Amino acid sequence: MGKLQSKQKRNISRYRIDGHAGHSSSTQSVQQYSPAHNDAVTSITSLTSEQCVSGGKDKTVVIYNWKSGGVQQKFLGHERDVTKVTCIFQSNRIFSASRDKTALMWDVKGKDGPLQEFTGHELGVTGLAVSPGDFQLCTGSRDNSLRIWDVQTGICLQKSSISRNLVTHICWIPTESLVIQTSEDKMIRIWDVRELQVTHTFPMKQYIQTHCDTSPDGRYCITCSNGFGGEGCEATVCHHHFSPDKKIYGI
Repeated sequence: MGKLQSKQKRNISRYRIDGHAGHSSSTQSVQQYSPAHNDAVTSITSLTSEQCVSGGKDKTVVIYNWKSGGVQQKFLGHERDVTKVTCIFQSNRIFSASRDKTALMWDVKGKDGPLQEFTGHELGVTGLAVSPGDFQLCTGSRDNSLRIWDVQTGICLQKSSISRNLVTHICWIPTESLVIQTSEDKMIRIWDVRELQVTHTFPMKQYIQTHCDTSPDGRYCITCSNGFGGEGCEATVCHHHFSPDKKIYGI
C-alpha cells in the first residue's frame, strides 16, 4: 500500500509552469476557457478525447469541448445540485446524480429531457457508477444504501443498506461484477453487484474517504481523503487480487 500525504504551510507559488530551455517563461500563459457553469463544478469525467462532462451546483449537466473551449450541450432536469456525473468513454449516454434524490440518464445526441429516471433513494444521491456496456447503474446515497438499476427499464434490481454508510463515491471495477465504494464512516468497501453484498472491507482509515477510482486492469485502486485542519489530505493506492476461491485480498 502506498500513501501520498499533504503537508501544512506549503508554498503554493512553486506550482507554476516553468519555461522550457531556450524559451522565455514570460511568453507562456495558461489557457483560459469560458465558464461551463454558473456555480461551482461538483463532478467531471471524460466523454471523448476532446470532450468532458461536468455537473454543477447550478443543477445542470454540461458537455464541454476543452479543445475549442466552449459548451456544446447543456442538460436541464435536476431540481437540486448535481453531485456526480459518469459515462462510458465514447458512449452516447451520460448519467448524473443529484441532491434531489434521483439519478438521470441523458442522450448525448441531444434528445430533449432525460432518457431514464432512477428514483427510490430517500436522501441525496452521492455515488454513481455505470457497468461496462451501459447495462446496469449503481447508485449510492446519504441514506446509507446502494442500489443496482436496469438502465433500460429504470427498475431497481438490488438494494442493500449498512448503518452509517454515507456514500461519498462509487467506481465500477473493470472486467468484474464489482464496485468499490467510499464512505463518510471512513470505510472502503468492495461490493459484488450480482447479490449486492460486501465481499471485502479495507481497514478503517483515519479520515473520511471522499473519492475512489481503479486502474484500467482493475488490479489497483486509489482512494482520497480531505483530512482535517490541513492534516490527512492524502491519497492511498491499494493492490487487490483475486484468489482461486474468488475472494479479494487487499495489500
